[in-house]
Amino acid sequence: MIQEKKDYLTLHFTVLIWGFTAILGLLIEVPAVEVVFFRTLISAVGLWLLLVLWKRSLKIDSRKYLLIILGTGVLIALHWILFFLSARISNASVCLAGMATCSLWTSLIEPISQKKKIKGFEVLLSIIAFIGIGVIFNVEFDYLSGLLTAVLSAFVASVFTVINGRLTKKYDPYVITFYEMIGACAATALFFPFYTAYFVDGLALNPSMFDWVYLSILAIVCTVYAYSVSVELMKRLSAFSINLVVNLEPVYGIILALVIFGDSEEMSPGFYLGTLLILTSVLLYPLLNRRYKKKALSTDIIR
Repeated sequence: MIQEKKDYLTLHFTVLIWGFTAILGLLIEVPAVEVVFFRTLISAVGLWLLLVLWKRSLKIDSRKYLLIILGTGVLIALHWILFFLSARISNASVCLAGMATCSLWTSLIEPISQKKKIKGFEVLLSIIAFIGIGVIFNVEFDYLSGLLTAVLSAFVASVFTVINGRLTKKYDPYVITFYEMIGACAATALFFPFYTAYFVDGLALNPSMFDWVYLSILAIVCTVYAYSVSVELMKRLSAFSINLVVNLEPVYGIILALVIFGDSEEMSPGFYLGTLLILTSVLLYPLLNRRYKKKALSTDIIR
């Protein structure tokens, strides 16, 4: 119980850090795709230095799992590109709110991937969070494209979270993150020719001094630390419970955005009502999950 509380406190601190990523995405002048490239490149180098310093082996004993980890990195790159793109075409608050659908996708994907029964209360809590998104959508109609982009980003995030939940059973979280950053960086670089051919006239690979500072914070604090810690927590917490708490990212992010950007991030009352619904689903989960475990245990005893 003490370890569980510690894990959840650590998770909330990690989500608070992630709430700052959309804000960094707005502060950085480099376009979304280039942001992901620099973020993953700096993260991979930083993790390599840490692993060498800690004298940890970088070896993955299975080619199959190495390809899975690198492939997961591709999904991470896609998730981050969509995430930062959403923040650019709407604002930080709408981007963060759209990510709240992650728990809904996870409540379906995780049990299906593990060939387990879908938990009704998880779907119910996810629907509550989804209704929160619906309230936000009805009120902030002008941000439809940004919201849908964030929802797609959330779906991709739920997929690689479930995959990481399995990978942590076999390998060091920091080693997993290292190879995933390599996969994400390589995937972004391979996307550059298509990106320049159809979306932009040229690549923005010359960040300003301030951009380098923000990119370094994004890579070291929000990725090397926060992402690796979240992967570590997957050893003990389910993908659903993690993604449900991640729904609080809008709450933390909105508070930070209001402090930093002021009036440009102020939303209508309906937006905050939607956020309240998301918060409710997060707070109810530990209570309902504990009750579910007790009921399952009592059933097993009777049998």
